[in-house]
Amino acid sequence: MNDVAGGGVDFARYCDHTILKAFSSRSDVKKVCDEAIRYGAAAVCVNPIHVAFVRKQLSGTDVKTCTVIGFPLGAGKPLIKAAETFEAIRDGAQEVDMVINIGALKDDDADLVYEDIKAVVDAANGQAVVKVIIETCYLTTAQKVAASRLCLKAGADFVKTSTGFGTAGATAEDIALIKSVVGDGMKIKASGGIATRADAMAMIDAGADRIGTSRTPEIAAANSAD
Repeated sequence: MNDVAGGGVDFARYCDHTILKAFSSRSDVKKVCDEAIRYGAAAVCVNPIHVAFVRKQLSGTDVKTCTVIGFPLGAGKPLIKAAETFEAIRDGAQEVDMVINIGALKDDDADLVYEDIKAVVDAANGQAVVKVIIETCYLTTAQKVAASRLCLKAGADFVKTSTGFGTAGATAEDIALIKSVVGDGMKIKASGGIATRADAMAMIDAGADRIGTSRTPEIAAANSAD
């Protein structure tokens, strides 16, 4: 798919401009904020330590401040993820992207996975959008379906495919699968390996409402087919 096929799409408004590497400096984060403002991204997504700084950088703009919870492994306790969420919102986070307990899902422990997601949803208490990362690269089709249903049951706002730190990222097939499960009951964020406008368009066509990427400038400013 090429740029022409995406004509009329405001790609930047789909993008959570993301910087999550452990060694990201304050100047790196500032650059990402400046890019997000320049292109009109949906949000800037950072590690929790940077939330207050990012909220200040984005003040007066429409770009939201987003952070990650239980990232990137998802193996922390629900209580700790809830505490992270409280603290992130106190620092100014308007959106939180949590990682589920992947091991519990693979153990078919639906109760623990639900408790895990619900702890963050309850902690957010409507003050922040909750996106739930299910890390599709580690799951079977049946597990992707089960995870999506649990996200919906727990009252989260989005299902998100990937951390970007797993063995693979988003695929159009996974987006379509998740969409078939949640319908209009939730939104979907495609994340991981989305580097070009063609990549982004494929995800949007499959049903994605948001794109997680560190390549927002390239996607938003593309003037020709990728």
